[in-house]
Amino acid sequence: MMYEPTRDSDRPELFNQDVFLTRRRFLEALAATSAGLLCGAPSFARADYAASSGLQRQVQELLYRMQAEGLLAPGERTAWSVYDFNAGKKLLSINEDAPRQAASMIKPFVAQAYFFEVKNSRGQVRYTEDVRETMERSIQHSNNAATNRLMDLVSSHQSGRGPRDVEVVLKSNAPAVFQQTRVVEKIPVTGRTFNNLASAGDYTRFLISLWQDRLPYSGELKGLMSLPNRDRICQGVDSMPPGVRVYDKTGSTSQLCGDMGIIDAPSYSGRRAPYIFVGIIERPYSAGNYHSWITRRSNAIRAVSNLVYLDMKARYRLA
Repeated sequence: MMYEPTRDSDRPELFNQDVFLTRRRFLEALAATSAGLLCGAPSFARADYAASSGLQRQVQELLYRMQAEGLLAPGERTAWSVYDFNAGKKLLSINEDAPRQAASMIKPFVAQAYFFEVKNSRGQVRYTEDVRETMERSIQHSNNAATNRLMDLVSSHQSGRGPRDVEVVLKSNAPAVFQQTRVVEKIPVTGRTFNNLASAGDYTRFLISLWQDRLPYSGELKGLMSLPNRDRICQGVDSMPPGVRVYDKTGSTSQLCGDMGIIDAPSYSGRRAPYIFVGIIERPYSAGNYHSWITRRSNAIRAVSNLVYLDMKARYRLA
């Protein structure tokens, strides 16, 4: 069994207050979001429906603030998306249609491609216990070898082109969902996967379809994505209370820090308030100090997630 290596892979980040940026400083930045805007900050894409949102403005100002303080580097590109299921609308959209490195966030897409094959095969492709265990290693434990095996299984029922067949299956079955998705490589032994791409919009459309059971085996994939792991959208976010359910997949390399998932939060009225959160930070070249960089950017995503949860809490009287 081959698990992800110690570099350029998903694993718990180190939290050393002497070396790395602490969550306290990020929360201080969050509290100062009324500061002036900084030139050269991230541009917007398809934000028309969210432009008047108070959340959109708050997140934009927080990103500007973090960039001004050096918590985000000027050359780094970000993408963000928040979708409120109860309201049926987008609350946040920043660079949503821009393709970004997918890293390990591509892994649920690979599993979905296999589920498409099962659905379309008329019994020739089966979802066995062995395949399920492979998916669990791929998604919960972010096992690269397991992901590559799933790619091979999908390809064996297609043209034999390996990961490119995964993209073909996804786009032939759900072209409206996987619009900017590009699957061209297996994950190397080093874990340095930089060529597979997807957009925040792709993740959002996928998660909407998954939550609404519009994809084959949606319930099974939601179960796999809800297995305990180290996430960046709930764990370590101060405002998150007990009882929040998370369905997610992180992605980490020396050039990419991200997380995409669904947060299903309880309210005082008993009604739940599920919403999608996607956060991606990408740099143009590998970070010199991986541990420092990935921890700081993970905390940046947590800071934005904290802001989003507080907004949802005000909307729905969440716990």
